[in-house]
Amino acid sequence: MTREQLEHAIRAACDVANDDQLWVFGSQAILGTYPDAPEPIRTSIEVDVQPKNRPEATDAIDGALGELSMFHQTHGFYVHGISIESAMLPKGWQDRTVSVCDPIATHGKTGLCIEVHDLAASKLAAYREKDRDFVRMLLIENMIEAKILLERIRTMRLGKQLRNRLAAWIQMTVEELH
Repeated sequence: MTREQLEHAIRAACDVANDDQLWVFGSQAILGTYPDAPEPIRTSIEVDVQPKNRPEATDAIDGALGELSMFHQTHGFYVHGISIESAMLPKGWQDRTVSVCDPIATHGKTGLCIEVHDLAASKLAAYREKDRDFVRMLLIENMIEAKILLERIRTMRLGKQLRNRLAAWIQMTVEELH
């Protein structure tokens, strides 16, 4: 996915939801902070979003722009309307979002992209292999700092065992990379 595709997704999802702002919280939220993120980090063809002011319109986005929709078939990527509550995010994430808004590219609509450390913490909390690979790439590319990532994980509602597992994974991965 490219930054232009993300902007298209924001524009289209806001139009469907009749909202001028939406949360962008899947892996492609990286394009908010890093518009030219390395290709291996941008491999997903899906953008996870929820309208900020009209969350009840989430399903309408998924129906109109989701996987296997005409939008997906036409543009080669899709917009997954999903509740932001499905993501485990660090405390205070709303205050750290990165706005993607342009009078032309997004028609003035705003995608509030999860900040990169919050995104990495959320991905690690899911602890799937693809999510650990994503965070590893962020560390390799120096797009996140391990110290900040650990701080964010400490603010999450996680069990002690999972929190310790994530901290150990970060420590081990940082040592492996250096």
